[in-house]
Amino acid sequence: MVNFAYTVAGSEATGGAGFQVDLKTFQQLGVYGMGTLTCIVSFDPNNDWAHRFVPVDPQVIEDQMEAALTAQDVDTVKIGMLGHPDTIAAVSKGLKTQDWANVVLDPVLICKGQEPGAALDTDNALREQILPLATVATPNYFEACTLSGMEKLESVQDLAEAAERISKLGPKYVLVKGGIDFPGEEAVDVLWDGESATAYSTPKIGQHRVSGAGCTLAAAITAELAKGAQIHDAVRVAKDMVTEGIRARVSAHTPFDTVWQGAYVPEQPAGSVISAK
Repeated sequence: MVNFAYTVAGSEATGGAGFQVDLKTFQQLGVYGMGTLTCIVSFDPNNDWAHRFVPVDPQVIEDQMEAALTAQDVDTVKIGMLGHPDTIAAVSKGLKTQDWANVVLDPVLICKGQEPGAALDTDNALREQILPLATVATPNYFEACTLSGMEKLESVQDLAEAAERISKLGPKYVLVKGGIDFPGEEAVDVLWDGESATAYSTPKIGQHRVSGAGCTLAAAITAELAKGAQIHDAVRVAKDMVTEGIRARVSAHTPFDTVWQGAYVPEQPAGSVISAK
């Protein structure tokens, strides 16, 4: 049986984030990936690798969603970078055309290619139109502070409180990623499942950000949910995949490394024992 997972995200030309990472993650976890492009992001090597951001026309977004959702019966989707209020409106409209078992939102609140005012409009639109539709949200440290109204997250209890607060905005499950900004030697993520909080912790690997970690984590959760996994099992696989991917990070001429999804080898089901004559 083929399991399908769908991503709605931006393209990042170097392959280190966004749509490209989502499809690589889906493939590595044995899921058939489908997708809709929301924007084109390309780093500018002549301007300190700053973001160049071009949104996809909203009608083109609607057309892509119509084609994908008609071609296959898909009930699990990951929402990545949207980046513009018109994009958010188009994606919200597309999501509402059917019922979903799982809507995994990686809430990218700040688009580095936008002016502050435009970024705020985008953030507000995401909060109002997409977050209430999500069943799972995976905010990073900054996004968790913004969405929860907390100034800082200094303990596992703070991560748990932020996750619970954000769940009240719509998502049943919230995974707050402590990341490199969380104090201490451990990379800690905390999942609020509607009843209790569970911490997932591994030793930090280096002290620098690795591009694509958040995309990989959310995409891995999406893939596992598409295969029928429960949320805690999906998070465990995703955490392991990101950890292995960071350990095997890919260097480039950019000032940052990227996660290598191919470093993670999914566990294979045990075969049955056959007696040989």
